[in-house]
Amino acid sequence: GKMAQDMTEKELLKMELDQLKKEVKNERQMVSKTGKEIKEYIESMAGEDPLLKGVPEDRNPFKEKGGCTIS
Repeated sequence: GKMAQDMTEKELLKMELDQLKKEVKNERQMVSKTGKEIKEYIESMAGEDPLLKGVPEDRNPFKEKGGCTIS
């Protein structure tokens, strides 16, 4: 596809209209309901979250493989 800066105003407006047509079909829910559900889900998964509990050294794919020696 074209980059946005290469598009005419009409093409940009059509793209925006297409996006809005998609978004209007989304099912909507109250934030007061979904916020509570999201919080409960996050708290229930916290024990498995590597960002919170860390990754064991033996299972860390990004662990340094070796050192660097300067002589």
